[in-house]
Amino acid sequence: MTTKGFADKQTNIETPNDASVAEKPLKTKTIISDRVDINVLKSKLQETESKEFKKNLFILSTLVIGLAFLGIYLSA
Repeated sequence: MTTKGFADKQTNIETPNDASVAEKPLKTKTIISDRVDINVLKSKLQETESKEFKKNLFILSTLVIGLAFLGIYLSA
């Protein structure tokens, strides 16, 4: 009688020995980035913050007005 299972099959997996050798990238040119003006970045940040502030102010005012109408309705 034979036993079938995982004990019969044993495989050894070897790792490659050349793992320390790094391959060179395909592109050899260095990437030179243009300088960024800090004033442009500040203006973009102010625009996004202004949009978020307006959205938050609209939501808050809508909630306050809704709460006021609900208070008037329930008190009458």
